[in-house]
Amino acid sequence: MTKRDPAVPAATARSRTSAGTAMPRATAAASRLAAPRSPAAGADEIRERQPTAIVARHAQTVLGIDPGTRRMGWGIVSRKGSRLVHVAHGVIAAGDDVPLAERLVTIERELDRIVQNQAVGQASVESLFFHKDAQAAAKLGHARGVALLVCARAGLDIAEYAPARVKRTVTGRGAADKVQVAQMIRAILSLPEAPPSDAADALALAVTHLQNTPLATAAAAGLTLRR
Repeated sequence: MTKRDPAVPAATARSRTSAGTAMPRATAAASRLAAPRSPAAGADEIRERQPTAIVARHAQTVLGIDPGTRRMGWGIVSRKGSRLVHVAHGVIAAGDDVPLAERLVTIERELDRIVQNQAVGQASVESLFFHKDAQAAAKLGHARGVALLVCARAGLDIAEYAPARVKRTVTGRGAADKVQVAQMIRAILSLPEAPPSDAADALALAVTHLQNTPLATAAAAGLTLRR
């Protein structure tokens, strides 16, 4: 009879035996895999289904983003029946004398915090437009990239709108200035005062998206929206 080395654990000794004696371990492992999942495992299924439920529940709440490497405006607007309701707005101040890479880190961190703390289902981001300063356009592209990354990672549906279209939707003029946009946003959302220009542009992006969706068409026609 072969003696087992006392220093070798029993599990290791079994693994060194013939295939015939190793079968029970494989069979036991297969049985564990086929066994009903525990409640803890069921929680994973809930988490997998959760994003779909969140998007469906908050599909009428939109986060507007006005990209910028020093100041990034954001604003959240929700549709309640045929009304547009202001939820929140603000400006992420990344700093003026901070290296670009560090500013992008700040933007990513703060925007992610906003997305996680606010119940939004969609994002509306200003698209690229012609810029005379190539370097400024490149930096704007960096900020847009961070915004798109944060929204896509959170599972938000993302739409992009040109500045002229946003101005036309909100003021009726594609060449309106920032003051006019801010004043119209104050009136549309019944705000006590006009928001800062960066936040006003972001709110305008959210309003534009809500005005250009099938839900907006149904609301304008007086149809009942199923919740």
